[in-house]
Amino acid sequence: MTAPHTSTTVPARRGRAATVVAWVAQVALAVVFVMAGAAKLFADPAMVEMFTTLGSEPLLRLVVGVLEVLGAVGLLVPRVAALAAGGLVLLMLGAAVANLAFLDSSPLLPLLLAVVAGLVVVLRRQDLTRS
Repeated sequence: MTAPHTSTTVPARRGRAATVVAWVAQVALAVVFVMAGAAKLFADPAMVEMFTTLGSEPLLRLVVGVLEVLGAVGLLVPRVAALAAGGLVLLMLGAAVANLAFLDSSPLLPLLLAVVAGLVVVLRRQDLTRS
């Protein structure tokens, strides 16, 4: 008679389809956030006007632009992609609130971006625990 086999639990690996979805979402978000961040950093007139309306031009515009570009870069680094995506979720939730409360514009785009970034967080969450 043999001793009962005790198995150690190994974290489930992400399937190939989930990996492809994660990378497509990460690259798409990176492109969007580089473009959005660049518009803020290079003082696109529409961005200057929007942040002037918020009463925070130019400081908040520059901070948000830097955060968007850094988030875009982070999305392309697997080890920090989940953290970058989480930061972008928070940034987009803030943008949605600003759109509703101060700009009288639709929050749908920032909410959509937050959902996609949230998907990246979920799909990349196992990378957070790897050393």
